[in-house]
Amino acid sequence: MPESGCYAKNRLHSSVSNSHHLLVYEVYRYGHVCICTDAGGQDIPGICAEHRRKMHCPEKDEKEESRLDASLCTRFSSLYLFLSTMSGRPVLQADEQGGYQDPFRDNQPYAANSYGSNNIQNPFASTASLPQQPYTQQPYGGDNHGPSRYDLHDDEEKPLTSSYGGSYPPMAGPGGFIDPNAYGDPYDGRPGSVYSSTSMTPSARQDEQWRRRQTIKRGKTKRVKLQSGNFVADYAVPTAVSTAVESKYHSPNSNEFTHMRYSAATCDPDDFTTENGWSLRTSNYGRQTELLIAVTSYNEDKVLYARTLHGVMMNIRDICKTKQSKYWKKHAEEGTPAWHKITVALIVDGLEPMDKSVLDILATVGVYQDGVMKKEVDKKETVAHIFEYTTQLSIDSDMQLVQPHGEDANNLVPVQIIFVLKAKNQKKINSHRWLFNAIGKMLQPEICVLIDAGTKPGHKSIYYLWEAFYNDPNLGGACGEIHAMIGKAGKKLLNPLVAAQNFEYKMSNILDKPLESSFGYVSVLPGAFSAYRYRAILGRPLEQYFHGDHSLADRLGKKGIHGMNIFTKNMFLAEDRILCFELVAKAGDKWTLTYVKPSKAETDVPESAAELIGQRRRWLNGSFAASVYSLVHFFKLYKSGHGIVRMFFFHIQGLYNVFSLVFSWFALANLWLTFSIIIELLPDQNVYIFGTKAVTFYINQAFEWIYLAFLALQFVLALGNRPKGERLTYFITLCVFAFLGAYLILCSIWLTVLAFKDITFTSGSSTGQKVEQLLTGTNGVLMAALVATFGIYFISSFLYRDPWHMFSSFPQYMLLAPSFTNVLNTYAFCNLHDVSWGTKGSDKADVLPSVSSTKKEGAAAVVEDTEKIQEDIDAAFEETVKRAVTKIEVKEVIEKPTADDSNKTFRTRLVACWMLSNAALAVLIEQTNGYGVTEVQQKKIQNTYFRVILWCTFGLSMVRFIGCLYYFLRRNLFRMCRRN
Repeated sequence: MPESGCYAKNRLHSSVSNSHHLLVYEVYRYGHVCICTDAGGQDIPGICAEHRRKMHCPEKDEKEESRLDASLCTRFSSLYLFLSTMSGRPVLQADEQGGYQDPFRDNQPYAANSYGSNNIQNPFASTASLPQQPYTQQPYGGDNHGPSRYDLHDDEEKPLTSSYGGSYPPMAGPGGFIDPNAYGDPYDGRPGSVYSSTSMTPSARQDEQWRRRQTIKRGKTKRVKLQSGNFVADYAVPTAVSTAVESKYHSPNSNEFTHMRYSAATCDPDDFTTENGWSLRTSNYGRQTELLIAVTSYNEDKVLYARTLHGVMMNIRDICKTKQSKYWKKHAEEGTPAWHKITVALIVDGLEPMDKSVLDILATVGVYQDGVMKKEVDKKETVAHIFEYTTQLSIDSDMQLVQPHGEDANNLVPVQIIFVLKAKNQKKINSHRWLFNAIGKMLQPEICVLIDAGTKPGHKSIYYLWEAFYNDPNLGGACGEIHAMIGKAGKKLLNPLVAAQNFEYKMSNILDKPLESSFGYVSVLPGAFSAYRYRAILGRPLEQYFHGDHSLADRLGKKGIHGMNIFTKNMFLAEDRILCFELVAKAGDKWTLTYVKPSKAETDVPESAAELIGQRRRWLNGSFAASVYSLVHFFKLYKSGHGIVRMFFFHIQGLYNVFSLVFSWFALANLWLTFSIIIELLPDQNVYIFGTKAVTFYINQAFEWIYLAFLALQFVLALGNRPKGERLTYFITLCVFAFLGAYLILCSIWLTVLAFKDITFTSGSSTGQKVEQLLTGTNGVLMAALVATFGIYFISSFLYRDPWHMFSSFPQYMLLAPSFTNVLNTYAFCNLHDVSWGTKGSDKADVLPSVSSTKKEGAAAVVEDTEKIQEDIDAAFEETVKRAVTKIEVKEVIEKPTADDSNKTFRTRLVACWMLSNAALAVLIEQTNGYGVTEVQQKKIQNTYFRVILWCTFGLSMVRFIGCLYYFLRRNLFRMCRRN
């Protein structure tokens, strides 16, 4: 930009070269706001005309040019003085050279950046470090790196970074001339005027900015032929995106990397078929799909979304470049790139609730563009907006852009992405109907992998899931190990809630999942990270699963959610359990489910009591209802094709599940009885922790009353308050139960030491007699309790070479275990009526354009569509990247639950039944109302019951340990027999 002359004049000259508008400040290069109208909102054609004459007539003499410059500056100053006064901004002030100063600029000298423009700070400045170099014909730089070695036999993840240099995104063109008005709102993100809303939340402001960007202010009109009445069109992607793909993947006869495809689906997912004129690019290219990876989301922010999407793309790279698999190597040698056989489906549940920053992430990699979606096609409402593109770009969770660099072996491979943006929020089951009944039916994949946004798949985790299916033709479903995200150096473990959940996840993956996998039926494959064989779930499994789809309620009638009772509705809160049972029980087949230990994924866990309580409400109620469903319909297994041996083990597993269900039902009473009996046993042994018998007695009584008082408080809170509205109360409750739990552990350890201290072996007794003496009476009960609580946990953890949670998380879990029973279970049952089935409408579609077709006789129907010119696409793309890589501040939004009166009635009856049965058990054991029994008889009854509880706990733990041991031996002794 010229250094001499009027500041405003120079800004004017550099910003209207490609636009009819006047200007004013450049958005993309200088970070300023454009002024292109007068105070009444009208254009200023006189100035524009003069400026165009000047720009297009370089042969004008200097005198005329000076006169024109002065005229422009005078008019600009008057206009800006008025607008500045109205908006409360300072006017341009003359500097020492007679020019004008920018009121929005910093008071520091301008420094030229890599684009040759002025480095002015603005709210959109990225906190991430993107490589920025002058634009060349190769915006990503040439092959400046030596050959690298890529060995996927290494179990350590090899991260990608954006530190190689290169320019992304490139400048709009030579000279940096761009048209900020051609796309989006030029005032977006700048300091607000008196007319702007300062009370908007970040989410609302983000939505408003997105709405403004849907209007295309400059473009060319094209005619699009409808395909069987369906609107399907290709749109050019930004130049930076298409040139990012390595040249070896380009084909001169294909627009796969140069254009994005958009389909306005105006039909139900079941009707998205080739017979109805719909198609997907992957099938059009004649590619067979081996892996269909689905990422479902609701309102996750861009950091969570990028974490998942980048993890998926890294896994696809690992699969395509692995040297371990004969299958993938064979296809690569035959000339079929492995990435041709993998498709990623991104399904967002509703345009309104979604975080619009996710669209910036997807636009950066080329999968989405603003201003493309259509609200209606020939007055038929669009149900889902489907975008398709094959990209080699990604953004990681640190908001760093990941791009290919020459022939680097660590480069990502192209990934075929289908982005389905549902117009309305219709819940996760409906998203899966789009996956299985629309996309899956068209692509016919062998394996479908399900991942929730926010879950990060680990190194080669998807490959290990696929490998399990490849080696077992009867495997219908599998899941990996999900563990809590504990942060760098495990810093999140300093939060006791996170540590306790980490222990739960770990022990479930060490004891529960291997046990169920040994039987062949894993009761739940977590929807956050699991996989199914597509042909295995076709038929009844998916039919039963989709009964919970809200959008099918009217079609299904009594079988739909409108005809369900509250218990059945709760069952579909854990819909993945229903799918698992129906898959194993599928008539005529012998599908099994398994757990794949090497396949790992990490996910965020709640870090506050309120968040944890809300999450577990759905989990506990759903799993309880689904467990009852599987037991009641156990007879369906007889219609399956499983052999006698497998059916025998299914019966054993069924008995185990019945026993576990009964045990969990009475957990409330059992925990109270354990607490009251244990703390009263010490005084009976003449051990007084608090000095004297009287003081110890009264303190124990106080602890018991505190326990009961806080337990009763849970029912009051659960029946009338939201956890997020009673954060302090729940925090105090967790602290109180943790203290009482610590006291219980102290008493238990003291009793154990006393019991073994007093053991005296008779002289001359054999080893067997000594063992018998050690395990009989009270000693045997205590020994069983120790083994069940500590021994099995430690042994199994060391056996699986994953013992660290025993040291970092086990103590916190022991302290919070009483709260998990007394607080979480109570809240879950008291809110059994809340199934959260309500759906939200969508008013965001109002900003989207509608299209109507015209049809001449004998010709196909045609609609007119506005397409942006490539220059504007590239200009808008630069701002999109800035938004995508900008760090965000997460703010919690409190949602108010709704309830139905009839559901509350059922809730009250079930809670009353649960409370009375637990109270009856406690009264029966403690004999608190007295039935003429002596104190000795009462103690005997209590001790007997206590022994039964401990031995049952020991038995359950041993069953889990045997299952985990069998799984360990089977996996490690027979690994040489695998096909792959």
